[in-house]
Amino acid sequence: MRQVWRHCHAATMAGGTYSVIHSAAIVTRADRIEWIGPDSELPAVDAAHVHDLGGAWVTPGLVDCHTHLVFGGDRSREFEQRLQGVDYATIAAQGGGIASTVRATRAATEDELFASAHRRALHLLRDGVTTLEIKSGYGLDLENERKMLRVARRLGQTLPLTVRATCLAAHALPPEFTGRPDEYIDEVTLRMLPALAAEGLVDAVDAFCEHLAFTPEQVERVFRAAVRLNLPVKLHAEQLSSLHGASLAARYGALSADHLEYLTESDVLAMAKAGTVAVLLPGAFYALRETQLPPVDLLRQHGVPIAISTDLNPGTSPVLSLRLMLSMACTLFRMTPEETLAGVTLNGARALGLSATHGTLEVGKVADFVAWEITHPAELAYWVGGDVAKRVVRHGALVDV
Repeated sequence: MRQVWRHCHAATMAGGTYSVIHSAAIVTRADRIEWIGPDSELPAVDAAHVHDLGGAWVTPGLVDCHTHLVFGGDRSREFEQRLQGVDYATIAAQGGGIASTVRATRAATEDELFASAHRRALHLLRDGVTTLEIKSGYGLDLENERKMLRVARRLGQTLPLTVRATCLAAHALPPEFTGRPDEYIDEVTLRMLPALAAEGLVDAVDAFCEHLAFTPEQVERVFRAAVRLNLPVKLHAEQLSSLHGASLAARYGALSADHLEYLTESDVLAMAKAGTVAVLLPGAFYALRETQLPPVDLLRQHGVPIAISTDLNPGTSPVLSLRLMLSMACTLFRMTPEETLAGVTLNGARALGLSATHGTLEVGKVADFVAWEITHPAELAYWVGGDVAKRVVRHGALVDV
């Protein structure tokens, strides 16, 4: 079924810039873009429906390429404790931190996890997100990692969202493996990943490379297992210290390296050579009151694509708005509105291995787009909070948001 979408301006984001078509029209056929260009050049088409967008600005559907959307419980009490001066080590010693989320996630049924994650996913959908990634990593054993990934798959099947599921079993050391990290990595690489991949639950593999998580050597074992299973890799890297995890990720052709506050120029060069996307997470930077800025100028200088994401998680980035992250990336990281919009469209799609089908408004790509009632695309980063009137189209169909 063909549809025509007229009376709009299109920020196509082709090439990572606004790439504006003023007075534009879009022709969709089924779930794809069949034609896009100036309205004055619109070819004669037999369309089932013509939509008048009333002068709206159309952008690609937003891509949230790094979330931990599925989890049990919350950590609002820990947030309160930190504000009262209790340090993270004390909170962890009291059973808080990731360990508390692991307990809550293990205790929750699949249906309970689905219900809470569904509510959070709706916030993102209403914000213009049409594609997102969901990581596991709060189960930390086969049964519960499977449970989380099954919920991610269900969300993609029941909501008008494209969902990519990433196995982050190497997120933290579970309590039953205390003092035995290498044995846990054996469990991840020899049992968990092969089983979950065989069940079709995994689109990519991630790990947390940090002094309080796993060493580069342990992460490399996870990457080798992913390669054996023909799965792409991603990495939490250089968030709290410099372990050159981003360079390790680049050696394995990683889709992305994420956080990156302590990234060095040698890491940047490795990422540039490999085509690895830098995913910056201003929500975590803000929530942790971080002062070490990611080296945005070096990333620009060496041509590393920069994506922006929510890092939605219960501990360090309880963020329910990707559009708010555009504003934060501009204010905190000194990025431009154009760069941040590229970060949640073209480059967000690249970070998920979806750039051939998502992230820009081009012929042949999936017809995911948002018609915003704004006067310029920069408004998406300019407004702080609230809601921007919009119409969301996913796979060529209007979404009720």
